[in-house]
Amino acid sequence: MMIKLEDDNYCFACGKKNHCGLKLSFCYSNGKLTSEFTPDKIYQGYKDIIHGGIIVTVLDEAMIQAAIAEGLMPITAEINIRFKKPLMSNEKTVVEAEITKRDSRLIEAQARLLKVADHTVIAEAQAKLIPIKY
Repeated sequence: MMIKLEDDNYCFACGKKNHCGLKLSFCYSNGKLTSEFTPDKIYQGYKDIIHGGIIVTVLDEAMIQAAIAEGLMPITAEINIRFKKPLMSNEKTVVEAEITKRDSRLIEAQARLLKVADHTVIAEAQAKLIPIKY
């Protein structure tokens, strides 16, 4: 099956047209991608604690965007997350991601979400990405 990856600005993580989305913006420099993220209460699971699925989304998108910044168009094949601390609503964070290994068939990446205030690690991720060729 041939997959064509297109951006129509409705991505839940980074799409600017998605009114329910996170609207993440990224900066890429010296092999590292970053984005600041302050989650609203609407993304909570338990009271005032951001849902783990939102954290996974942020980490996954950061790793994909790190690959895109290096000229690749990947999809996620595998992702492993380690949750360290809860993320509270309205708590300012930064996500960092980088490509750790790449070849023609597989890209490996890592990311972490940190509290801006004290750099406490909220969650870490490793992923295997598959580059799509047209």
